[in-house]
Parts: sequence; structure tokens; C-alpha cells
Amino acid sequence: MPVLSLRQPLSSRSLPRPALPPPMPAPARYVSSHALLAGERELVIRHQGSEYHLRLTRNDKLILTK
Repeated sequence: MPVLSLRQPLSSRSLPRPALPPPMPAPARYVSSHALLAGERELVIRHQGSEYHLRLTRNDKLILTK
């Protein structure tokens, strides 16, 4: 371990730097199902070459299928 001279200015001493906290994730975006479906009962979502179907059931539940 190197010995530091007391005559060295503080800026030239080897001091550990405090760790930075990890970046905060972006908040989730909220979209209502009414806005997505726009009065329809089914919506087709294309994702990476596949189609997914978001359906509104008779019991007002949402089902997402591939």
C-alpha cells in the first residue's frame, strides 16, 4: 500500500470514489383497454413477426393469445 505524504494536496491523493447508484428504470406507460380496443372486441398485435390477439370476453376479461 503506498504511503501518502501529508504535504501532498488533497486532490493528488488516491481516494476511493463513491459508487454511483444504478439508473432508475423509466416508469411504465399506461394505456386503457378502451383506448386499445376502440369499441371493438379484438385487437391484433404484431410483434417480431408474430401475431397476438387481444380479446375482450363476454365477462369483460382480457385474453392475449398467439
